[in-house]
Amino acid sequence: MELILKYFPDLTEAQKEQFAALYDLYADWNAKINVVSRKDFDQLYLRHVLHSLAIAKVCRFEAGAEVLDVGCGGGFPSIPLAILFPEVKFVAADSIRKKITVVEGVANGLGLKNIEPRCVRVEQIPEHFDYVVSRAVTAMPEFVGWIWHKIRRGQKGTLPNGILYLKGGDLAEELALTRMRWDLHAISDFFEEEFFETKKVVYTAK
Repeated sequence: MELILKYFPDLTEAQKEQFAALYDLYADWNAKINVVSRKDFDQLYLRHVLHSLAIAKVCRFEAGAEVLDVGCGGGFPSIPLAILFPEVKFVAADSIRKKITVVEGVANGLGLKNIEPRCVRVEQIPEHFDYVVSRAVTAMPEFVGWIWHKIRRGQKGTLPNGILYLKGGDLAEELALTRMRWDLHAISDFFEEEFFETKKVVYTAK
């Protein structure tokens, strides 16, 4: 929790309680359905919660914005972002049912009303969204093919609507294959922990 407050000191009491509750909720669910690697579970706040919140250092979503998390796994980045942005609507999508069961359980345990977990392939989602977020689910050219037509033009945050993608390593070749313009934000510019040294938030506008 201290790690979250270090970088997000202006949380409300309700948000502090929700972030604090994450550890026990994920520990309970992870014992039943393993969605967070056991070897790094002790680093849940660093490697999963804070990593997810790096998106908020790049773009603050406005009230009423609609955000799709593709391949949400156990709820990252969407659950930490849904706590941080209670006035924003999130759809957390994953095709693996047991992962969505965990997202449902954690969201219910937190009393989060602004996140809708869905067990669905992204190609089957009919709506359009202001932003699409994700954490390294596939190579970027394939990802763009899945979701580009689902993003509305406009601006419902501090950046124009688009993709905010968490990814590590050297991305130049992969991004070049999309033939699109990308902005790379080094997470180490926001968070000083060594874990974030090679990690980035990759953004493009619709």
